[in-house]
Amino acid sequence: MNLKHRSREITDGRDRAPSRAMFKAIGFTDADLRKPLIGVANTWIETMPCNFHLRRLSAKVKDGIREAGGTPMEFNTIAISDGETMGTEGMRASLVSRELIADSIELVCRGQLFDAVVCVVGCDKTIPAAAMALARLNLPGLVLYGGTIAPGSYRGKDVTIQDVFEAVGANAAGKITDQELHELENVACPGAGACGGQYTANTMSTVMEMLGLSPMGFNSVPAMDPQKDQIAFDCGKVVLNLLQREIRPRDILTRAAFENGIAAVAATGGSTNAVLHLLAIAREAGVELQIDDFQTVSERTPLLADLKPSGRFVATDMHRAGGVRLLTRRLLRGKHLHPKTLTVTGLSISAESERAMETPGQEVIAPLEKPLKKTGGLVILKGNIAPEGCVAKISGHERLQHRGPARVFESEEDAMAAVTGKKIRAGDVVVIRNEGPKGGPGMREMLSVTGAIVGEGLGETVALLTDGRFSGATHGLMAGHVSPEAALGGPIAAVRDGDMIRFDVNQRKLEAEISDEEIRRRMSAWKPPQPRYPTGVFAKYAALVLSASEGAITKPQL
Repeated sequence: MNLKHRSREITDGRDRAPSRAMFKAIGFTDADLRKPLIGVANTWIETMPCNFHLRRLSAKVKDGIREAGGTPMEFNTIAISDGETMGTEGMRASLVSRELIADSIELVCRGQLFDAVVCVVGCDKTIPAAAMALARLNLPGLVLYGGTIAPGSYRGKDVTIQDVFEAVGANAAGKITDQELHELENVACPGAGACGGQYTANTMSTVMEMLGLSPMGFNSVPAMDPQKDQIAFDCGKVVLNLLQREIRPRDILTRAAFENGIAAVAATGGSTNAVLHLLAIAREAGVELQIDDFQTVSERTPLLADLKPSGRFVATDMHRAGGVRLLTRRLLRGKHLHPKTLTVTGLSISAESERAMETPGQEVIAPLEKPLKKTGGLVILKGNIAPEGCVAKISGHERLQHRGPARVFESEEDAMAAVTGKKIRAGDVVVIRNEGPKGGPGMREMLSVTGAIVGEGLGETVALLTDGRFSGATHGLMAGHVSPEAALGGPIAAVRDGDMIRFDVNQRKLEAEISDEEIRRRMSAWKPPQPRYPTGVFAKYAALVLSASEGAITKPQL
């Protein structure tokens, strides 16, 4: 095989002399241009800890590519911090950024005719975006996650950004002082790396290893661990091996691999955002995957990892306990995974798991015989206000039933003001709508609201539903991704203050106690809301985005 299977079109022959001249202007030699050109998609940005260290890692990746016989060419794309923008207008950009990141990686790789690509990622949306781009391109490539942040320490206790969000609610309720809140924010994030619990970034990092798009054991090494540099360097060997063996993303992204990815989310109590992202990646890979599949896999997968937000430990603890390899070996032994799926190392997931080493006495990953819960945490609810489904995360500690009056809010800000203003009462069901992919636009996460509810001491008595999303740090009886969303005329738009809402997790039901006839009557008077953004990137996104039940991908309306 000619390893320059694509790049020869831009570097080889008499007619490409102008191209070579331009490459040479920035230091590339004839020897460099005779080698395969490997793109290094770097999502570094100087706005957040999650991606702040990726310049260093990308440099190591490039060194590894040169050592393995390729010529690396680095390019940058964008990233948006979910944690920093949470609860603000800026949060609308988060899910939109997933599409732009995928688009930009795809566009540069197509334009520059790279032979293969390594995607170096960090904060939440950069991970699925990289996988989506690889699925579209079907170009030999892999995803390297920059790694998790170390936990902070506050008064002798490990803390994460989740604790800060919940402390805002505690402060509003008068439970902690302004000074205590300030002390916590000063220590919660001690350096570079993505948020430390099994929130969306670490969930999707785990998924990438279980899907096979990341080398097993690479992602879970923490951001500032000295071993991370060597792992980045080793990516050069992995990507050249993919190129030599002609292993492509769609060889890896099979239906069985997606079921393994779902099992990884269920077994670790991972973020509900994984539903959205796995549906999106599957759509790009041409694999049939439906929202109901998450329920099926979750029901047969035990919860094994005792991780925050509902558990005791953080991602660095799981790494020290044995990491994804140990989790994989446990799940394979229980026949909860498909063992023969391929990974970017060229080995099967089963072969990769054979190198697992368990730290004696670890308590993070439970034995198969004594799971934390017999079924995984993902639950798909349906009913008359969510006919296409919605997603809840049940770790085993939440209530499984709730019935209460709706408190309806047309935006996250209105709901947050009600929570911090102590206007939400025990038993209420907070309904936040017009925050879906189209209506937001951008499907904002509701961690500020859910964190404040928990911080106010209402986490065990209040339920919440929304056509928006939740952060991976959200816990409690919360249902997100309600589909169809309000802006598409979904029946969540018919709910009024005081309507009785019933959650029944055992029955997989989310219903308003109003008749179908009454819903139709109310919706007959409904009018689509005016777009918040009539022009620009948000307007383009709102015009093209599909329902959350379809992964909220953008698709031309043909």
